[in-house]
Amino acid sequence: MRTYFAYCAVLAAAVLPLSAQNSSPYTSAVGDPHAKEIPRLSNGKPDLSGVWEIPYVNDMSRGLGALPFTPWGEAEWKNYDVAKFDYTGHCLPAGLTREMNTPMPIEIVQKPNRMAIMFEGFSSFVVIPTDGRDHPKKLEPTWLGNSIGKWDGDTLVVDSIGFNDKTRLDTIGHPHSDQLHVVQRFTLTDPMHIAYDVTIDDPKTFTEPWSNHRTFKLRPEWELMEYSCEENNKDLNEGHIK
Repeated sequence: MRTYFAYCAVLAAAVLPLSAQNSSPYTSAVGDPHAKEIPRLSNGKPDLSGVWEIPYVNDMSRGLGALPFTPWGEAEWKNYDVAKFDYTGHCLPAGLTREMNTPMPIEIVQKPNRMAIMFEGFSSFVVIPTDGRDHPKKLEPTWLGNSIGKWDGDTLVVDSIGFNDKTRLDTIGHPHSDQLHVVQRFTLTDPMHIAYDVTIDDPKTFTEPWSNHRTFKLRPEWELMEYSCEENNKDLNEGHIK
């Protein structure tokens, strides 16, 4: 179990410049004959299991310059005021990318044909088949979408579609539509680190895909804590009381 001070260290990482978080994660052990061998499953694929410290990314555009908005996307971005309303403050699900951006850790549980990512934030999870199946032909839009995983060498590629349009990509509120397509790449560069890439493709919101890069660190001594969201938060509701 993490101590209070260890948890504060995670939050403190939030103040680091995102340019540092987004620096190339590929100073890796892949191909290095002197590096420790990464753990593998019975089928030979890298084993990503464990509790991982992930960087807090409140603004996915920092260090990337202006995002390539469509006119619709730019209007959605300019008209959004996170100070007036943040849906997560009312205990609505954060959405996939925003869950991956929190300062709270994730736990990956992996088997040869399936993996699950459990998020401490909002006590939610996604289950990802890795047995070669495709997305279902008909999908009901959901908060976290539908995810499938396939291996590209030693990199797990997680493809996610089927999102509703009720969430935002990050804390400051970059928008997306129900056409959002998220591709995440997980590469175990050594036993203690994952190089993580996420690509956002949403033709209604952006004129072209764009990506964000960061590194996850294994924390064997940590366990996920309970996350409790209180819907009737007084500070959030005060401005709406008439």
